[in-house]
Amino acid sequence: MVLHYTGTLVDGTVFDSSDGRDPLEFVVGSGQIIPGLDVALPGMKAGDKKVVKIACTEAYGPINPAMRQGVPRDVIPEEIPLEVGLQLQMQTPEGQPMPVTVVEIDEAEVTLDANHPLAGKDLTFDFEVVTINPA
Repeated sequence: MVLHYTGTLVDGTVFDSSDGRDPLEFVVGSGQIIPGLDVALPGMKAGDKKVVKIACTEAYGPINPAMRQGVPRDVIPEEIPLEVGLQLQMQTPEGQPMPVTVVEIDEAEVTLDANHPLAGKDLTFDFEVVTINPA
């Protein structure tokens, strides 16, 4: 399926859009998109438009407190200018890259959050189906 879309938060803030870009292309039901959007698409045809409200549990999930962790400030290299909102790349014990966001800073500790930036947020997608690709 190929579609143009605009994703917004409950307050109307746009977090993603295909406006000015190529439309999004994916296979429906393949897990390439969030579950709440995947279930809204079957049966749609080229030219169809829809607005779908998706609860966080069907999007990027609820916020997982275990994904927030404090680390000693001195383990972060001095050349990194720490500020709340800064995105950093950490490594899992298996060596996989994991993006984290600085959410708190104090004299001794920096709190990092590995939750997806849209975790815990309900989303709205306004989309139009451009084409349906045969399976």
